[in-house]
Amino acid sequence: MKDKFYKELRCQLKRHEGVKTKVYKDSLGVLTIGVGRNLESTGLSDKEIDYLLINDINSAINELYKIFNEDFSDSFTVERMKGLTDMIFNLGSTRFRKFKKMIKAIKNNDWELAGEEAKDSKWYKQVGKRGEEIVKQLKEG
Repeated sequence: MKDKFYKELRCQLKRHEGVKTKVYKDSLGVLTIGVGRNLESTGLSDKEIDYLLINDINSAINELYKIFNEDFSDSFTVERMKGLTDMIFNLGSTRFRKFKKMIKAIKNNDWELAGEEAKDSKWYKQVGKRGEEIVKQLKEG
């Protein structure tokens, strides 16, 4: 009974509210997402935030595998993977792929140069301590 109720109610609410995958302003100008989720008053719970974060992390990791053709050597330590995933998370795959010299250095297993290439960027100047930490992760592994 309960499962049927929730299933039918979800369908009804989706039909009435619509489903939006991006933030929009409702008829009153309130920032909303999904099926009428009022972001201004309801926001997101910690569980919802973690769910979204895990999905975003998985997407970033999948991009990392695509960029490096799943050809990870032993030098791809956990720290380096965290740093690179953090960069992709922050920049998005398209902008991350513009770090051609850094990516080439990584493919050549030259982590010192990779760190220097990351450091020599507009991104590094914009992100402050985050950039310092990631460059350290790349260089020191």
